[in-house]
Amino acid sequence: MTNHWIDYQHADVILQFGGNTAENHPISMKWITKAMEKGGKLIVVDPRFTRTAAVADLYAPIRPGTNIAFLGGIMNYCLEKRLYHEEYVLHYTNASSLISPGFGFQDGLFTGAQMNGEQVSYDKSTWAYQTDADGNIIKDDSLQDPHCVFQLLKKHFSRYTVEKVCEITGCPEEKFLEVAELYCSTGKPGKAGTILYAMGVTQFTQGSENVRALAMLQLLLGNMGIAGGGVNAQRGQSNVQGSTDMGNLFHIIPGYMPCPHEKTHPTLKAYNDTSPGGYWENRPKFMVSLLKAFWGEHATAENDFCYDYLPKLDKERSHIASSKYMGEGEIKGMICFADNPAVTGPTASAKRHYQTKLDWLISVDIYENETAAFWKEPGVNPEEIDTEVFLLPAAMHFEKDGTIANSGRWIQWRYKAQDPLGDSKPDLWIVDRLFKAVRRLYEREGGVFPDPILKMNWDYGEEADSSRVAMELNGYETASGALIENFSKLADDGSTACGNWIYSGYYNNETAPACKSRIKETEGIGNNPEWAFAWPLNRRIIYNRASADPQGNPWNPDVPVLWWDSIGLEWKKNDVPDFNANVPPEETKYNAFIMTEEGQGRLFSSGMAEGPFPEHYEPWESPVPNIMSSVQFNPVCTIWYPDSRADVGSNEFPYVCTSYRLTEHYQSGIMTRNNPWLVEAMPEMFVEISPSLANKIGIQSGDMVEVSSKRGKFECKCAVTPRIKSLTVTGGKEIEIVGFFFHWGFMGLSKGPSGNDITPSIGCANTNIPEYKAFLCNIRRTG
Repeated sequence: MTNHWIDYQHADVILQFGGNTAENHPISMKWITKAMEKGGKLIVVDPRFTRTAAVADLYAPIRPGTNIAFLGGIMNYCLEKRLYHEEYVLHYTNASSLISPGFGFQDGLFTGAQMNGEQVSYDKSTWAYQTDADGNIIKDDSLQDPHCVFQLLKKHFSRYTVEKVCEITGCPEEKFLEVAELYCSTGKPGKAGTILYAMGVTQFTQGSENVRALAMLQLLLGNMGIAGGGVNAQRGQSNVQGSTDMGNLFHIIPGYMPCPHEKTHPTLKAYNDTSPGGYWENRPKFMVSLLKAFWGEHATAENDFCYDYLPKLDKERSHIASSKYMGEGEIKGMICFADNPAVTGPTASAKRHYQTKLDWLISVDIYENETAAFWKEPGVNPEEIDTEVFLLPAAMHFEKDGTIANSGRWIQWRYKAQDPLGDSKPDLWIVDRLFKAVRRLYEREGGVFPDPILKMNWDYGEEADSSRVAMELNGYETASGALIENFSKLADDGSTACGNWIYSGYYNNETAPACKSRIKETEGIGNNPEWAFAWPLNRRIIYNRASADPQGNPWNPDVPVLWWDSIGLEWKKNDVPDFNANVPPEETKYNAFIMTEEGQGRLFSSGMAEGPFPEHYEPWESPVPNIMSSVQFNPVCTIWYPDSRADVGSNEFPYVCTSYRLTEHYQSGIMTRNNPWLVEAMPEMFVEISPSLANKIGIQSGDMVEVSSKRGKFECKCAVTPRIKSLTVTGGKEIEIVGFFFHWGFMGLSKGPSGNDITPSIGCANTNIPEYKAFLCNIRRTG
């Protein structure tokens, strides 16, 4: 998230794409309302007419799984009508950079495609910049060279005509044109457009490319780095931002550094040699400081700071992959910490069966959830299951202290309101006791390689103290123990330790750490710099050099983020600069995006698995063929279960199924389904269909129905609602949509089927987040 919810108030146009703010993130709706009260416009693009759409100025429907086609059409409209922010694009993006003459795109594939059946791997050698003898990128500031990024971009998206986009997405042409015209009106100085997204963008086999398409549109319109702009993920949980910050995903370690791989990063030098350019050149400092935090005095230059102790990836270890390995008997034990994959995982019914292959399972939660009680599922015989299950009762969020990070990257200290009930314990207590018990076991019994556990720098007190954890995350000098000011003080020689470089500065003094600060702003633009701490370096708007023109004048003088004082010869600011503010603007005008090697926003990027530009492919399961190319499905996705896929245009499963959330229930529902008031408000599982589909198959609201896919089926009640309507797509085909929820399971006060029992186990090519939002199903009346 580049900005913050508060910053929405400065937007002239807000594009809610693949999310439902009013119901799922209601507090942020306050700031959208403020923008609208000042004349701002709200656009909602969603398969369903949500409560957010109900208050929007403009609503456009879209077929699930066609986000890139829709966004590609807007970019084409922007480029054709010359509505892009020309000066911004020239200076702050890589539009002028020349790409290898060998680069090309044909029939759905970029150059370098190496075929292996339906799947593709890419040799990316042609996805490179042209450089001169000194290694500098060759550029064309006229943006006319056919090999420059701008011309390649125009050529690629010229195929996304209004007619073709609307045929793919099902959005009526007049609605699509209204969206394109209104949102592209922000592509000029003094205007701001912000894009909000949620799981309706990410939970696809092209989830990462969907987000990238949003960012590219913002770069074209000059909406990155400005007040009221950015690309902003609507986080659905108070600390989900913090969990990813701390490296809880399989492919990253704290601070969004890549997890080392045993083949490509066998040594610390090999890992450091892969550090990208830009500010990431400092990654060796962050890495060595992390290793010092992990192993303290045992981590020395002579032993590569215990880099060998750090686990390395051996193969794909995503949720989908690990579940498959579990089902094959490779994984012997699992710890689920506030996680309930027996309800939330794709093809959940099969994954519950996989748990029978485990020797042991630990579930840490506030209630006994379906994952812990998988052996209690109706129809399951516990006598046939050998898995030993341990249920550790956990404390609620108001029963523990420590920091959490919100959607805007603000890290705030949360104080305990009351003691946990009964034997419930805070997360830190549980983790601390588990580690100490494991270490005692290694001390007694040894092991093949006990050193990483025995030499771990684990000193948070007899009763683990969250403030001591916070100080380690912040970083300190290893010789004196003094807390460091921020990550600019980190070193790669072992003199500093830091548990997470992006958090450095949030707890840099013991008496009044920034994360505990609660000073509300009295003047400024709403950044509230003394309220909590925003990573990195308390910066509230990322890439904020782009908020001013190359000469340092703010694009919008009414809401200035940073500006150059030509008299005092210094930068004035309403935010912490995301660039070197000790030099005049002409020295930073080509370096507004310091985290990239080029120093510019990437309209062309070789880092994505699918290609340097987003391209529309149909979801894993689709009702229609791909009319953009002969490549039906994202060709670089890992296919885990090829036999679980419905045919294109399947007659057996003719409808598009998508998932979303209810206001009354939360995540897997284990907390809310045990709350009598919420169960009374929303007592049971149901699915939603359109009146037209109800008429076709003879269903009325309240009828019991069976919803099925290639992977299974479930029964529940049906709600017939005009919030969902059929869409006319490729070849004039009418597409019906079935919407469901994932909040139910077989435990709790309110029991019901989990919609995820029928979702596919296929994921994004870059992150492997499952494609919960677009697959094929059938529905029939059962009672």
